[in-house]
Amino acid sequence: MGGVVALALLTAPSPASGTATPGSAAPGTTAPGSAAPGTAVPGSAAPGAGSAAAYLDPRRPVEQRVADLLSRMTVEEKVGQMTQAERAAVADDPTRIAAWRLGSVLSGGGSTPAENTPEAWLRMVNEFQAQALSTRLKIPMMYGIDAVHGHGNLRGATVFPHNTGLGATRDPRLVEEIGHATAREVRATGIHWNFAPCLCVSRDERWGRSYESFGEDPALVSRMAVAVRGLQGRTAPAGLDRPDRVLATAKHFAGDGGTRYDTAVAEANRGKPWWEQRYTIDQGVTVTSRADFYRLHVAPYVPAIKEHRVGTVMPSFSSVDWTEDGVGNPVKMHASRELITGLLKERLGFRGFVISDWEGIHQIPDPAAPGEAGLTPYKVRTGVNAGIDMFMEPNTAPRFQELLLAEIAAGRVPMARIDDAVQRILTAKFQLGLFERPYTAPDRLGEVGSARHRALAREAVAKSQVLLKNAGRTLPLKPASSLYVAGRNADDIGNQAGGWTITWQGASGDILPGTTILAGIREVAKGATITHSPDASAPIDPGATGVVVVGETPYAEGYGDVGGPECGWCTAPQQEEKSLTLQPADQAVVDKVCAAVTRCVVVVVSGRPQIVADPAGRIDALVAAWLPGSEGAGVADVLFGRRPFTGRLPFTWPASPAQVPINVGDRDYRPAYPYGWGLRTR
Repeated sequence: MGGVVALALLTAPSPASGTATPGSAAPGTTAPGSAAPGTAVPGSAAPGAGSAAAYLDPRRPVEQRVADLLSRMTVEEKVGQMTQAERAAVADDPTRIAAWRLGSVLSGGGSTPAENTPEAWLRMVNEFQAQALSTRLKIPMMYGIDAVHGHGNLRGATVFPHNTGLGATRDPRLVEEIGHATAREVRATGIHWNFAPCLCVSRDERWGRSYESFGEDPALVSRMAVAVRGLQGRTAPAGLDRPDRVLATAKHFAGDGGTRYDTAVAEANRGKPWWEQRYTIDQGVTVTSRADFYRLHVAPYVPAIKEHRVGTVMPSFSSVDWTEDGVGNPVKMHASRELITGLLKERLGFRGFVISDWEGIHQIPDPAAPGEAGLTPYKVRTGVNAGIDMFMEPNTAPRFQELLLAEIAAGRVPMARIDDAVQRILTAKFQLGLFERPYTAPDRLGEVGSARHRALAREAVAKSQVLLKNAGRTLPLKPASSLYVAGRNADDIGNQAGGWTITWQGASGDILPGTTILAGIREVAKGATITHSPDASAPIDPGATGVVVVGETPYAEGYGDVGGPECGWCTAPQQEEKSLTLQPADQAVVDKVCAAVTRCVVVVVSGRPQIVADPAGRIDALVAAWLPGSEGAGVADVLFGRRPFTGRLPFTWPASPAQVPINVGDRDYRPAYPYGWGLRTR
């Protein structure tokens, strides 16, 4: 997803929704395709439908089933299918799913059952499904989640490197395997739909979502669109009903990685409390010609749609301002019929459905109510008529439905547009097999955090490491070395996992099971003598090799923008001002250790390039580790030569912040390390 998760959702305890209630499906009580106790299940006749209703016959083609079901639906039922609410809005009273006729429910970042376990997730989704199946036509709901680097909301799931690290691997096969492993873990917990992958082409590393991009080059991002195939399977839409596949989402269409940095906002933010500061680049305006827009930002969607047949697409929060007609009249992507209907659906031939981002249409300017931040009739009809099919209305589902029904009745939204949207949504549900197997059995919960998936993640970490500098062949290190390990990111699994992990913005500290980089060093270099001192306050043996692990603390959209607001409700380390240079305390540890030891290795754990000062040339080896996720031992594997360094920069590494934005192909291109740079050790 890309949505800004409501602050209340992040700070307030989640309603308890992980316990099964009478009449709900619970693990161990319901077999696939069977009914939860006390509930109806598709396959039995719906009232008024007749026992031979075509949409309930799995032998019929999907197109016939969709047409039959659509013909039986009231306008209220159709609008319900176009509505998606957040888990927290229905968890305390799941009957709202039936009352609102919801087509879908989602979890925002950090929105989990009270007991954040695989079993609790499965019980919750099955309970919600029972409510959807209690409605007149028994149309199952879809559950969606942001599993952007593994099933990251779920404690105990495998957390893979973020996309920036996967881009460094240059390995589409590996990316496809990671997509499949993610699909296995997500579907095992009852969830059918993943709001991933992000196919943004990040052109300015001041953007707080840079790590969600595979890189700055559209050709690289286009190759990594194979992540869609990993999630959905190679034969999609056939095979989407398998228990190891989920519906994928290509996001954020389009141009989210090309928004212009707002220097005036950055200056205005200075001195203000965090809650009064504004984003400096996220959700901004992409100022571009149509030709450059298609070349840079639309390009990755072409293989996602035409080769991998992605099932859903999510528009960007950002706006586009075409230079052909003069700058100053931007259009919100959620309001652009030209791009959603004209380009995406008609020219590119996208046959799936379009899901809005988190309250995305709320940001459409209403000429009649310019100060209104919520829903208005204008915003609703503009979004629907632009071509959005399902609307992520986390906390305002009933209001959205009320407004849309009124717009239909007034003739401002044609029924043909409604029928097109619902037809697309129902098609996906039939393809997912939800009418035959609406509930998920607990027999695949062992997929979550499995040894096989963790081994795959460790391989990905090792392949993502980029060796920027290696003077005197400092790396690989000898396993029997004397090591002085310093830096705050050496033993902090939350920092190495980054944002969209357990919570929306992520968190520093021991937030998930896995292996830190320090633990990986201890595992791989069993014969080493290791001194660990995060702040380098412990005495330093001059004969030791220094390994200093520094970098960023977690952040997600908006709050990761350089010059933007700090995350005031996050952990204390996250409340630092975001920067493209190391934090002063990090730089001080680098300076102290590298001045005291014979050989010094600096490992940077970050979502984007970080400029490390080294005027005296004391850093012997410099490694870009990106955000490795739960398997930090993969970093140790390359430091000690178990695996070679093979990663290559997916982003240009600037020589100074003043160079940003800097991208391969620029006229004045003099970075510290160019795009594609990466030394090898074998």
